[in-house]
Amino acid sequence: MEETIMPSKCKALIIGGSAGSLDVLLEIFPLLSDEIDFPIILVTHRKSGNDALLSDLLRSRTKLKVNEAEEKDKIQPGNVYIAPADYHLLIEENETFSLDYSEKVNYSRPSIDVTFHSAAEVFKDKLVCILLSGSNADGVAGLKTVKSSGGLVVIQNPKTAVMPYMPQQAANEIEGGIILNANEMAEFINKLYSYKTS
Repeated sequence: MEETIMPSKCKALIIGGSAGSLDVLLEIFPLLSDEIDFPIILVTHRKSGNDALLSDLLRSRTKLKVNEAEEKDKIQPGNVYIAPADYHLLIEENETFSLDYSEKVNYSRPSIDVTFHSAAEVFKDKLVCILLSGSNADGVAGLKTVKSSGGLVVIQNPKTAVMPYMPQQAANEIEGGIILNANEMAEFINKLYSYKTS
């Protein structure tokens, strides 16, 4: 890890992933500090009807509060929110969620790109986004927006990904992204600190 970039102010952390990302999430969450005071938002490609499975898995592995994101939910520090299956998850200017059933992006709904783009508009340079294992390029364009908005971009080392295509595309196209092995991510997240406006 590049210690020179640590720590970083964080008003929201968004983690995106597809095939192979669940293993990484199950490795990260037991190691997360229960004192994290920024929201963590997960956007993963999963089939409709499996909504409770991911929530239950993560809930059993962390002391943080885990919920499915719902329409008009106020985004609260120290909570984990999971994008529901078959809906795009957007972040509104008043820091609430909006669910959208418009056409798929990168063959995906929820699309990681959609959430990254909307979050970058709201949180700008206080946004941290992590892109994990996956078999398509969803999330890459969104990371570019995050980077251009001043946010921090983190990419799973493709060599540690079950499906390296997604992180490899991000690494190829984004300059200045932080490349981390799966086993380095929990420490990285724990070193982030909350951005509180005065």
